[in-house]
Amino acid sequence: METVVSTPAPATSPVAALRRLYLLRFAFAAVWAGLLITSADTLGPLSKTLLVLYPLFDVACAIVDVRSARADRGPVRGLYANIALSVLTTAGLIAAVSSGIPAVLRVWGAWAITAGLVQLTVGVLRRGMGGQWPMIASGGISALAGASFLAQAAKADASLTNLAGYAFLGGVFFLVSALRLRR
Repeated sequence: METVVSTPAPATSPVAALRRLYLLRFAFAAVWAGLLITSADTLGPLSKTLLVLYPLFDVACAIVDVRSARADRGPVRGLYANIALSVLTTAGLIAAVSSGIPAVLRVWGAWAITAGLVQLTVGVLRRGMGGQWPMIASGGISALAGASFLAQAAKADASLTNLAGYAFLGGVFFLVSALRLRR
């Protein structure tokens, strides 16, 4: 008689899970930015949908990140803050898309500032994993970009074009971080 012994598959390491998540975030940001750039001059159905979808995707990614971050509570607290900020941003954008591009830029700018500071903090707390300097830099750049979105909202020719560039650059930072995470 032959006995087959099965061993459970090894659990996915937090680093491997984070790498996959970062790669997904890069792909989403690249596609999202490409789609937004095609409709950046007006608030039509496509741009409105994309604007609301982006922070919802951020919520989903943060939830996945929380579930994969097992032991260290420091980054998890920051991720919970990110979830709350992104949910509030989604609600703000739902209201802002009916008020015009300047309102969208104000909401997005406030989100970019606050979420950027949270991302910077989480990156600092995770620096022992390696590959976090892009997240730290991205968080700082996000906060600065948010201030520029607030300034753009005051201009008569406000456009969503810079949001596409912002999202794509953020995606590139996720890609670089994914490639630099320790094995």
